[in-house]
Amino acid sequence: MPKAYLEPSEIRKMEGVAGYQRDRLLIHLLFHLGCRVSEVLAIAVDDVDFTRGTVTIEHLKTRFNLYCPRCEARLSRAAKFCPGCGQRVEKAVARESSRRRVRELPVDEDTLKRIKDYIDNRGPVSHNGRQLLFGISRTQAWKIVSDCARKAGVGKLVFSESGIKHGVSPHRLRDAFAVQAVKADDSADGIRLLQQHLGHQSITTTMRYRKLSGEEHREWFKRVSESMTGCLAEG
Repeated sequence: MPKAYLEPSEIRKMEGVAGYQRDRLLIHLLFHLGCRVSEVLAIAVDDVDFTRGTVTIEHLKTRFNLYCPRCEARLSRAAKFCPGCGQRVEKAVARESSRRRVRELPVDEDTLKRIKDYIDNRGPVSHNGRQLLFGISRTQAWKIVSDCARKAGVGKLVFSESGIKHGVSPHRLRDAFAVQAVKADDSADGIRLLQQHLGHQSITTTMRYRKLSGEEHREWFKRVSESMTGCLAEG
């Protein structure tokens, strides 16, 4: 029966069937760091601080904003009239904007050792003056993860809200990290730290992992059950 998220044991199987050290490390980092695939692929040797046990993650987010061609006022995607000049907008002007965010993540000793062994084995690739750990594209990373999932016998997952089945992708490893984090600590502080770790701007995005893990539902049912038991005792 399809599940909503991967278990750590399944991810270990995926690492086990990977034919190359690079592929094993890629799968390991996607899960143990809980990063976006673009963030993992951007990690360079200099981003890893072996003394402090941290890795610096850079996230470049690009979006297109719409503007009125007459008065340059900002438009919503559904706008038919400009809020600035009041004229009907036949064709909005799209402009690309980028925002770079940096965060520092703690790394466990086993993962640091894996990274060091990989570097010592000349795994990193030179690209634009930087020594990237992987030097592969998002498409290649997606293929590595999906192929290893298939070889490991890991079945499809299901979106809990829509019921649609889908294959194992790099983002599902990030989801698995988040779900395990919620299972370990679903307190208010735990969710806040998870939000910081994942790089979410909104806590609402992080809270969906609480629902996915089932903790929220179980706590709700426990309160309901205790309330019902109390009413029966009083009666």
